[in-house]
Amino acid sequence: MVKAIRVNEFGGPEVLKWEEVEIGEPKEGEIRVKNKAIGVNFIDVYFRKGNSKAPVPFTPGMEAAGVVTAVGPGVTVIKVGDSVAYAGAPLGSYSEEQILPANVAVPVPPSIDYNVAASVLLKGTTAQMLLRRVFKVEAGHTILVHAAAGGVGSLLCQWGKALGATVIGTVSTEQKAAQATEDGCDHVIISTKEDFVARVNEITGGKGVDVVYDSIGKDTFQGSLSTLKTRGYMVSFGSPSGTPDPLPLSDLSSKSLFLTLPSLLHYNSTREELLQSAAELFENVASGALKARVNHSYPLSEAAQAHADLEARKTSGSIVLLPDN
Repeated sequence: MVKAIRVNEFGGPEVLKWEEVEIGEPKEGEIRVKNKAIGVNFIDVYFRKGNSKAPVPFTPGMEAAGVVTAVGPGVTVIKVGDSVAYAGAPLGSYSEEQILPANVAVPVPPSIDYNVAASVLLKGTTAQMLLRRVFKVEAGHTILVHAAAGGVGSLLCQWGKALGATVIGTVSTEQKAAQATEDGCDHVIISTKEDFVARVNEITGGKGVDVVYDSIGKDTFQGSLSTLKTRGYMVSFGSPSGTPDPLPLSDLSSKSLFLTLPSLLHYNSTREELLQSAAELFENVASGALKARVNHSYPLSEAAQAHADLEARKTSGSIVLLPDN
């Protein structure tokens, strides 16, 4: 038996219960991992509330790093004692130990700390997807990053700047503005005090931006579209403020705009894509081009508090849960 966070009914942070569970031994193609650090992401909140569907009861969480303690039949590329991390499916990382399909685990280089690996893999491979594949950012581009001090936003700003782009970021507070500046933003807009559409128009001299990375949703969606230049890309990858209103297709025609809602599972659908994405991420972290901001850590048993703080926007950067064992 191991201890894990369980969701027996959908609801607020209080439904996250600390319970004993039986996880068994790895079967064909599986590995058992003793988690050293567990990443917390906003999609975990969606699952807890029931916005993203999972049959109850379940253990939430989609990101962790740890040590392999057992391998099932047929597993040859991973061995006991290896340091690995995973991000995405399956659910279940909010646990002291878990069973994983071997093909979702990626090797963690010795230079990368477990806390960093657990906090950066999902957000970092998301950033890699957004910047390198959904829209390939290059020197000379101007990009707009909403929630620039958040986990993905921080990496987008750093990576975008390293690629030679002019980076405009929106944040909610002065404190977050300071972090966004440190992360490479050329211009920071405090959206609680300024109209971000007017400021982007001013910053770009009315030309607009090449791409908007919008992880906010309903509150920013229409404004984001209006900041794009002709043939600009609207990339929507989160909606904590609610699902955007329906968009008539004709709204894209005025500037021949592109609109996409990318899924990391689709972009890392093969083992080769996953390994390449993770390797590029870890190379940039190891070189110092990307700084993983692990600003908050909580005992795994206190996951409910981590969720409460995340939803109350009391956090910035990344959050990790640390198993007690």
